[in-house]
Amino acid sequence: MSSDEATVADLDTVVHEPSDAFVESTNVYEFMQTYGIDDYDELIERTTTDVPGEPDSGVEWFWGELPDYLGIDWQREPDATRDDSDGPQFADWYPGGELNIAHNTVDRHAARDSERRNKAACIWEGEEGATRELTYHELHRRSNQVANYLDGVGVEQGDTVALYMPMTPEVIAILYGCFKLGAVAVPIFSGFGVDATATRLEDPEVDVLFTADGFSRRGSRIELKDSADAAIEQAETDVSSVVVYRRFDDTEPPMTGNRDLFWTEAIETRDDTFETRTLDASAESMLLYSSGTTGRPKGIVHTQAGAQLQCAKELYFGFDLKPSDRFFWVSDIGWMMGPWTLIGTHTFGGTMFMYEGAPDYPQPDRFWKLIDRHDITQFGISPTAIRALRKQGDEWLDGHDLSSLRLLGSTGEPWDPESWQWFYENVGGGDTPIVNISGGTEICGSFLMPLPISDQKPCTLGKPGLGMAIDIVDATGESVADDHERGYLVATDSCPSMTKSLWSGDERYLDEYWSRFGDMWDHGDWAQQDTDGFWFLHGRADDVLNVAGRKVGPAEVEGAAIDHEAVNQAAAVGVPDDTTGTAVVLYVITEADIEETDALRGEIRALVGAELGKPFRPREVLFVDEFPKTQSGKIIRRAVQATYTDEDLGDMSSIENPEALDGLEDAR
Repeated sequence: MSSDEATVADLDTVVHEPSDAFVESTNVYEFMQTYGIDDYDELIERTTTDVPGEPDSGVEWFWGELPDYLGIDWQREPDATRDDSDGPQFADWYPGGELNIAHNTVDRHAARDSERRNKAACIWEGEEGATRELTYHELHRRSNQVANYLDGVGVEQGDTVALYMPMTPEVIAILYGCFKLGAVAVPIFSGFGVDATATRLEDPEVDVLFTADGFSRRGSRIELKDSADAAIEQAETDVSSVVVYRRFDDTEPPMTGNRDLFWTEAIETRDDTFETRTLDASAESMLLYSSGTTGRPKGIVHTQAGAQLQCAKELYFGFDLKPSDRFFWVSDIGWMMGPWTLIGTHTFGGTMFMYEGAPDYPQPDRFWKLIDRHDITQFGISPTAIRALRKQGDEWLDGHDLSSLRLLGSTGEPWDPESWQWFYENVGGGDTPIVNISGGTEICGSFLMPLPISDQKPCTLGKPGLGMAIDIVDATGESVADDHERGYLVATDSCPSMTKSLWSGDERYLDEYWSRFGDMWDHGDWAQQDTDGFWFLHGRADDVLNVAGRKVGPAEVEGAAIDHEAVNQAAAVGVPDDTTGTAVVLYVITEADIEETDALRGEIRALVGAELGKPFRPREVLFVDEFPKTQSGKIIRRAVQATYTDEDLGDMSSIENPEALDGLEDAR
């Protein structure tokens, strides 16, 4: 058996089978009944493939039916579903159609005759324990005030407005206020330093910046306004207006002349009525930045219709959103999952939960307390965050009622089976599906998404998402999905939420995504379908470890290492080797109270070699206390590798804990 086959075989047990009663209660089951679809396989085929003899099939059919099915309000009905005469790279979705995300997420729910008018759109909790609720009526008024402010300072449709904000309910009003006016929202991660923030102000030539005095993190106040001022000074662009929200009552942040105004002066003094603008379906709504290994971060351009439909589809079908649900995804407004959560939940008048703070403060049971206290029904988090919480011990779950959870979610990186199983059994109670999704900032959603009606194996990503035509191909572009070989994850057709280009222009857009396989989108992930039709990811294809001509994904090495009872987390990287070309170096975080010895290093090396083959046995095993991670919990492997090889770190703007780099240096 090859190492690739062994990897899938290790995950070959179905551990979750939804009951008939649960399946028949889901939104996706109702969709299947409406269109005469019998099972999961037929559902994916009908929504992603033009089925011979079945006119109601294929990508275009699904996305054409979806707006009406989900109850999306058009201000003008589109003339067609899609015009792809310029190829999938530049498909024009819903040509002639007009709508506004803010109308669908706020206005209609806040109407006087709406039963959702006084329902909580957001429940917020701060790290210190304070809570707030924001109703749809209040959100509508505040969003209107933001739109009136922007209009008053001369912002027009297509102008850029940045959000360098902590996770407070005000970010929702800012985002929707931008949508109302037709401004392009530029969310920026609140944990970014000066350089990263300056880049995201300069590249889109931001006109207005919303920021705050600071935010709480592990009991300390992190100042934000000073960083904002330094970024503005460094950026080669003229930020004409800055609005400062006071997160703390006792602060006096630095203010600059006529440029800066406090939130209470700039926003709360404005008229709270505003006529939401009618916008073309293809009008830009958001500019989301994705960090690259080299070069400047990529400005991902999302449209009104694309962001609206993809987010709504995934929350409704993938996470089975119901009117009484309380949806919580651990994210920041600066990452795609932040706007994704807001747009998806609020399209249906739902309630989203927002937390500002660290996951383990003041103790490792903070999330379990939040779920219990606020009756959270869907909870999404990264695999790395779960590994870190699992390391703290099962006892932190004791005494917390997690029975309100209906669905668990995860994204960002491959799982290891042990941590997936721990999440499933200990947090989900052994009967709650894990909707493990993968896609990216570039599509404001997922290429792969299990549905709540399906069986699950540990770590699986299910099948292609609804309306997502994807495949697995070899280096020549030939499909290998049905051969169960590992290959490159590609999209064989466009979807409405696929970035219409990059802010920097079409040349880089085409080079990044369409240059390798012609008319197929190269997503850069290493994927595989097993013999039962379950899809798995093996990490980024550009991270692949090529040892003596044999290839393995770092996630496979890490998974083998985590099989050792002493290992909590692992990060595998490839480094130059005179004999094999590339050798594996493995960084390890041990479980609590484990002695880090040479004997343990030997055991871990031997285990990886036994599971994957001797060529992939790590040349070195190095112990560290933490890995450099993004705020969403993803390990930044290229930083680990570059630290070992003394190479340039490249763009480190997404790192949350730069001090981890010092630990990597010390471990060598």
